[in-house]
Amino acid sequence: MVKKICEPRPRSVSIRSWPPGERPREKMITVGAENLTAAELLAILISSGTDRLNALDVGKELIRRFETLENLAGASRSELMKVEGIGQTKALILQAAFQLSRSMQCETARQKLYYFKQPADVARYFIPQIGHLKQEVFISVSLDSAGKHVQSETISKGTLNASLVHPREVFKSAIRFSAASIILIHNHPSGQLIPSNEDLRITQQLIETGKVLEIPVQDHLIIAGDKYMSMREDGYLFGT
Repeated sequence: MVKKICEPRPRSVSIRSWPPGERPREKMITVGAENLTAAELLAILISSGTDRLNALDVGKELIRRFETLENLAGASRSELMKVEGIGQTKALILQAAFQLSRSMQCETARQKLYYFKQPADVARYFIPQIGHLKQEVFISVSLDSAGKHVQSETISKGTLNASLVHPREVFKSAIRFSAASIILIHNHPSGQLIPSNEDLRITQQLIETGKVLEIPVQDHLIIAGDKYMSMREDGYLFGT
């Protein structure tokens, strides 16, 4: 019997053997981070690859697998670890980097957008916080008479129907902070921006409660990824 000789798997050419001008780290020092591709930036974070894939290959595979940076940034640790070359440590590094980016966006938004003059202002403030979440959250935003953001409070989080909230919980913080009005916000992890019948029913219930308490509901925004819809702008709010 003739035994077959197994050919070894081809090894990836190490980035260390590349010309200095082509290595992601050295390239970043020379031309700046803004001139690197997403895969090259990921390669710097990942640092090392496998016998078959170098760090840049792994970066490219991450982008291929998740299709968009938004999907990649919102991936869970277990989803990241399904990519060859990504173990728990590298998955944690990636998640930490993405969270720092989101925190920076939120910080910038807080500095610039104390006043919510239109739905786009509200969306820019909250999309970095909840657009990537895989679970549904419902937030009540208290405003003063000038439209200044006074306080935001998460009313419900993580349940299948987190938008099914009770008026008492929604207006509790508004009363505590003497809000002149409130804005309602919740996310749709499914990516669907159209409000459901329950979304509309709860919104109308909160509008009626706001009238009694003299704390009007200005708007209700649905956020899905990096997109949003305003119930006021789209004509879903009545009696406000």
